[in-house]
Amino acid sequence: MGHLITVATCSLNQWAMDFDGNLQRILESIRMAKEQGAKLRVGPELEITGYGCQDHFLEGDTYYHAWEVMAVILQSEEAKDMILDIGMPIMHKGVKYNCRVIVSDRQIALIRPKLYLANDGNYRELRFFAPWVPKKVEKFYLPRMIQKITQQSHVPIGDAVVSTLDTCIGCETCEELFTPNSPHIGMGLDGVEIFTNCSGSHHELRKLNLRIELIKSAMMKLGGLYLYANQQGCDGDRLYYDGCAMIVLNGDVIAQGSQFSLRDVEVVTATIDLEDIRSYRARMASRGIQASFSEAYERVDVDSALSSGENDSDLHVQPTAPKEPRYHTPEEEIALGPACWLWDYLRRSKTAGYFLPLSGGIDSCSTAVIVASMCRLVVQEAQAGNQQVLADIRRLMADSPDSIDPSYVPSDPREIANKIFCTCYMGTENSSKETRQRAKDLAAAIGSYHTDLNMDSVVKSIVGLFTLVTGRVPSFKVHGGSVAENLALQNIQARLRMLLAYMFAQLLPWCRSSTGSLLVLGSANVDESLRGYLTKYDCSSADINPIGGISKSDLRSFISYAGHAFDLPILNDFLDAPPTAELEPTTEDYVQSDEQDMGMTYDELTVYGRLRKIERCGPYSMFSKLVHTWADKLRPSEVAAKVKRFFFYYSINRHKMTTLTPSYHAEAYSPDDNRFDLRPFLYNASWKWQFNRIDQDAARLDASAASSST
Repeated sequence: MGHLITVATCSLNQWAMDFDGNLQRILESIRMAKEQGAKLRVGPELEITGYGCQDHFLEGDTYYHAWEVMAVILQSEEAKDMILDIGMPIMHKGVKYNCRVIVSDRQIALIRPKLYLANDGNYRELRFFAPWVPKKVEKFYLPRMIQKITQQSHVPIGDAVVSTLDTCIGCETCEELFTPNSPHIGMGLDGVEIFTNCSGSHHELRKLNLRIELIKSAMMKLGGLYLYANQQGCDGDRLYYDGCAMIVLNGDVIAQGSQFSLRDVEVVTATIDLEDIRSYRARMASRGIQASFSEAYERVDVDSALSSGENDSDLHVQPTAPKEPRYHTPEEEIALGPACWLWDYLRRSKTAGYFLPLSGGIDSCSTAVIVASMCRLVVQEAQAGNQQVLADIRRLMADSPDSIDPSYVPSDPREIANKIFCTCYMGTENSSKETRQRAKDLAAAIGSYHTDLNMDSVVKSIVGLFTLVTGRVPSFKVHGGSVAENLALQNIQARLRMLLAYMFAQLLPWCRSSTGSLLVLGSANVDESLRGYLTKYDCSSADINPIGGISKSDLRSFISYAGHAFDLPILNDFLDAPPTAELEPTTEDYVQSDEQDMGMTYDELTVYGRLRKIERCGPYSMFSKLVHTWADKLRPSEVAAKVKRFFFYYSINRHKMTTLTPSYHAEAYSPDDNRFDLRPFLYNASWKWQFNRIDQDAARLDASAASSST
């Protein structure tokens, strides 16, 4: 037959501005692809620089160094006899573009700029790059360093496709798959058989199925081979890129990589018969009619082929069979995604480990279990012989750079946790014995180095200083104090915990005769941040927060899952405990409750968050939706009161988001200020116009309901 080809796509754990490391990972992926017989290798978006360079894309140095890396690739043995699809930023005529560079046997065949830029949510590509005009092709004059290597003075740049001796290849980049008029439609109608998508797509809970379904449906309608590459890991920001490189043929997944992994390089290959694409398309008469009217793409010819061209050679090779796509449950995603993110952050920050104020509540419990999950993943990869993981964990487990054991291979996650993870219960007279015991038991179960302290003397010193200066003694609400006194006394405790957390994080390694310092972990969930139910600069103020983009309900589901999956029966005690800050005295008549303090439940907060951010609802449209959704349990006036209460507290606490700890992004309704959620932080909290409209409609609906019932 002579039509069998082997292709490769990959997930790379690239790091923004790490040109040397990025180069090594690119070369390793090409080597792995060649070893598996592939002639075409596809890599992630902007893989030479890393996707998350942000304003470094405005610097000329970034483009110069990217070309230097490309020069090394072009001269490498790896690039010989291969077609490579490589991502890098390129400046053309003084304009910056997000580009793919197609290399064929160490020659640049085509530079293909991105047509449709991602510019919402977490992405700001229009800040750095310009979109290219569809179907436009120009000459690009190569830098002199490249001309000396390839003996080419210029190459085509633009929206073109590449014709080999046996097939045709077209590129689209990340966002272009999600747009209504995706480039693969026109390319497929013009005869392109292989589509490459080089992506920098981040993880969100429950998002992967959308990506897979888009690719499957595109190839099911069009026919063709789709190679999806993605970055994997934390490249220096809040996002975790979740890999899952895949190959789809005519709507069927035939190869899929991991979504969460500690491997820096993962290559996925498949062998397919080009005739399967052609026969699939031939059965669709309507496709042929549409193709005859489609506008042609400019073709760039390369003198190479992906297939052997020898009929006999195909007889001993079996094409890759279709398989069902793999998905993780949301609970598994929480266990794996933030854990991989934490590992990248720890090993690349060159710190000694993590420190967590462990309160005995479900939020800090979730953070601790995610660190435990990270330790489990490290042991699994080390046992599997992952050399990068072994080098990193050996450095972290050593007391100093001079005491690294080159033969050390971890076997117990608890051993790792005891070295790199310190937890601390910071109690006061308002803390309960139950939360203190839960924190102690959890630390013992996961192996963290645990300390336990009472900070009453420090709190009393601060209150005493205030009394000395003002002559006034503040009291808690249960002791007759005002709202202002009650809040101030709670915040003293919360803010002192932040101070103590950083002191212990800096000095605990020294106390244990080790070097370095620890990163402080936060544990405020996305719903608390949305409501502003946290103290500014308290123990929620940390270095990073693995659960800051995860809802309370998802965290509860995760803890229920982890109790069985990680054999941690202690987690059942956390599920049964009511959420409380334990910052006020407990009496016979009063026990502090998070949901009572907030005036709304965590489940309600999730609803408010999704409507506010994902469905872009203001106060009035949120009321208009919820008055029907909650009609079976609440009167319109009660719905109105709840919506107004949410927007009031959201407004007066929005300023807290300006100092929110950088958090792992996991939810599309994250309130992360100036990064994901671009809204003001100073509001007129009365929302007078909007609330008046809500009250008018609520009164009218209440009256209508009352008249109909009589």
